Amino acid sequence: MADQKINWAAIDNDPEFQELHRKKTRFLWTLMVISMIYYFMLPIMAAYFPELFKIKVWGPMNVGLLFALSEFAVAGAIAVIYAQRANQEFDTMAREIISRAHRLKG
Repeated sequence: MADQKINWAAIDNDPEFQELHRKKTRFLWTLMVISMIYYFMLPIMAAYFPELFKIKVWGPMNVGLLFALSEFAVAGAIAVIYAQRANQEFDTMAREIISRAHRLKG
């Protein structure tokens, strides 16, 4: 592996790497903000609209419990959205950068 030296400075200065980093960072921050807003909606709505959360939907299940359980679905959806975007866009860009990096050894 000693002959596999990679020029990390060249990769870091590569405009395509910087674009990948910028796109990925922006996308991850967007997903994080969406998930945090949804997460904090539960205690905020429970505090300001307690009657809404007491509405029975089915048996002992009420709107508050359904909303709380929906957070698992939202987290799963965010994971799927990220995985799809990473597989379709980020991984392709990374492979191209890695391919070029191997040509820029040392």
